[in-house]
Amino acid sequence: MMATEPATKTFVLPMTFGADRAIVADMPPEAVPHDDVRTERDFLSRLVSLAEHDSPAVLAEEALALVAERAGATKAYLEIGEPGVEPAAWNASIGIDAPKVADVKRLLSTTIMREALSSGRLVSTSSAASDVRFRDAPSVRGNAIEEVLCVPFGQPSSGLVYLQGHVAGQRFPPEARAWAERFARYLAPVARRVVALAQRSAPDPTAPFRARLVGSELLVGKSPALANTLRLAAAVAAFEVPVLITGPSGTGKSELARLIALSSKRASGPFIALNCAAIPENLLESELFGALQGSFSGATRRIVGKVELASGGTLFLDEVGELSPSAQSKLLQLLQDGIYWPLGATKPGQADVRIMAATNADLTKRVADRAFREDLLYRLDVMAIAVPSLDERRGDIPLLADRLLAQHADRHGLGDVSFTLAARQALMVAEWPGNVRQLINTVLAAAIRAYSEGARQIERAHCFPTTASTHTQALWQDAMRDFQRQLLKDAIERSDGNVTLAAQSLGIARSYAFELVKALGLRDARPS
Repeated sequence: MMATEPATKTFVLPMTFGADRAIVADMPPEAVPHDDVRTERDFLSRLVSLAEHDSPAVLAEEALALVAERAGATKAYLEIGEPGVEPAAWNASIGIDAPKVADVKRLLSTTIMREALSSGRLVSTSSAASDVRFRDAPSVRGNAIEEVLCVPFGQPSSGLVYLQGHVAGQRFPPEARAWAERFARYLAPVARRVVALAQRSAPDPTAPFRARLVGSELLVGKSPALANTLRLAAAVAAFEVPVLITGPSGTGKSELARLIALSSKRASGPFIALNCAAIPENLLESELFGALQGSFSGATRRIVGKVELASGGTLFLDEVGELSPSAQSKLLQLLQDGIYWPLGATKPGQADVRIMAATNADLTKRVADRAFREDLLYRLDVMAIAVPSLDERRGDIPLLADRLLAQHADRHGLGDVSFTLAARQALMVAEWPGNVRQLINTVLAAAIRAYSEGARQIERAHCFPTTASTHTQALWQDAMRDFQRQLLKDAIERSDGNVTLAAQSLGIARSYAFELVKALGLRDARPS
């Protein structure tokens, strides 16, 4: 009795990863044309040789050259490491001018990459310029980007490859997509190993500055952007000068101010914080500088101001740009002369206090608009420190999410919970306009959803639940309809209204093209 021929061809490819391992590639016979077996084997042999590299930069260059050549791409880009995170990712490009690499990266980080990483699958578009998913991206509009293949490798992501434009000036053939996906599947373990080696040998850039700061665990992360912030904080902590902390809302400006205070000569003194935007304007001056009994309607007792409470320590004014003109004048006098005037007082008080302030507003613009005193800005801005947004430190998101989850679990008695790889990747590529504050709430909500289901692992759906699946489906269908309509409309216009020629250019049946013309309400099209 003859043995039955297996349904797939299996190649065992030896690779060295510090221990004997192998990659087993199961390839359906139809995926490997019989007349192309030699090319297939050559591709796999060259792919195996990539495992010999220990440098992420060299691996990126050689890997990209291999996949771009095999797919026939005129332009290509590859990142190894966390895509979109700088400088943790190593990258290489082919056929893209140096200034335009930044455009490609912006395109990847805002549109195509996010879709590829969220789905974990290849993203393909025959025309990014017409595709409703990507056409509004500035880099797509500015560079008239047409066909693109983009595929991530590894879970969680070890990198990403982006291919644009076929050498023949036509669409990528179906086998190009297969090659790109196969390449990504095989490259993933190689990239993970090389990145792990590089990261183990790379020092934590924040470590030397954390060693000089007390309470630096308040700011979680190891990104270069955070390291720069901590470097300035460590430098200014020892000096009795005002500090102006800037950055988007929710980034941790208050935590940075507290860290500087704890690391200063005034660490044993009080740390008093006041959010200038949270106090009504008519009460702000008394809250800040104090008031004597009877100094204004409702002042039935002496009010001790924040300046007096902070004596010997640090006064932190959050959202300092919201101070009224009168309060700005009094704060300027405090900074210049060390004195302040409580409401109703006939003599000033002496202040032994260090001032730190924070804002998410552009104070220079507010000065130009005459909403903030220029001389006060000069007094506050002796040392400015910017706190980076989460978008500038995406590599810190997994560390932050893990720390927040542990804190929430301990505080609310949720037990031992953790994120799945898919959930971590979703957090990594999501938009965070509210920065750390938004991430805190998202992680807490995800933990509660998982707890309600009795789950010990937090899935992507716990972090970003679909609140209205029918509505989402309708939006998807509308988007696809718009994309089909635009694509077919453009093809018909290029064919001078000839639907038959348009169908041929798109590679679809003539009858189907006429059905789409009718269904999509396209006019002024002739049959032949």
